[in-house]
Amino acid sequence: MARLAEFEQKHTHRLVPTKYAGAGVLESLPLTAEVISDLSELDAATNERKIAEAGKNAAIGPSELLFGVPEARIVNAAFSHPGPYGARFNGPQRGAWYAGFELETSVAEVAYHRRRFLSDGRIHNRYTYEYTDFLADFAGRFHVLEGAERESCLQPDPVPQCYAASQSLANKLLFEGSNGIVYPSVRRPAGTCIACFRPALVFYPRRGSQYQLAVEATTDAIEFRPANS
Repeated sequence: MARLAEFEQKHTHRLVPTKYAGAGVLESLPLTAEVISDLSELDAATNERKIAEAGKNAAIGPSELLFGVPEARIVNAAFSHPGPYGARFNGPQRGAWYAGFELETSVAEVAYHRRRFLSDGRIHNRYTYEYTDFLADFAGRFHVLEGAERESCLQPDPVPQCYAASQSLANKLLFEGSNGIVYPSVRRPAGTCIACFRPALVFYPRRGSQYQLAVEATTDAIEFRPANS
């Protein structure tokens, strides 16, 4: 069974697509205030983050989400946009804040999923994506995997089928009050990742540098560089 351990780790890295990291898109459009108001109402009715912030998401709501603090929107989005299949340590109802202890670990994790997306779409060209590095600090008691759990929960593929055991464990720990899981990176075994289950424990979220990541489906080679280089 996963055991509890004390962790303190500063400057963890979560790479967020820069197109999602900016200010609200609607407010930047050259439209009248009335039109923007109407579009904002439509956005609020369909945006999963805003739905959760309004208390209309059964899996996570205003009592857990962040308000009135820097980067609250970014943190809340991680928990309210879980994706149709979830991820390694969360199901499709409720997300988590994933981050790498090292920047290289976050790059490896993101690059894998970008390559998989291109491969599934049979896209053979090389594509470049822009990311903003969001830093955050963690301190507290988190679960760590041991023995057989490492083997069952850290299977590299096939995605998303390989998430079955890890999502089952995460769901059990979540409802037992766990803060999250610290585990070896699947895409970079020398690195360490954290899946934080509680928005309030994503301490001091802040923007770091912007980067460009270039990948293609047919090779593991990547190019990762500052966005302004």
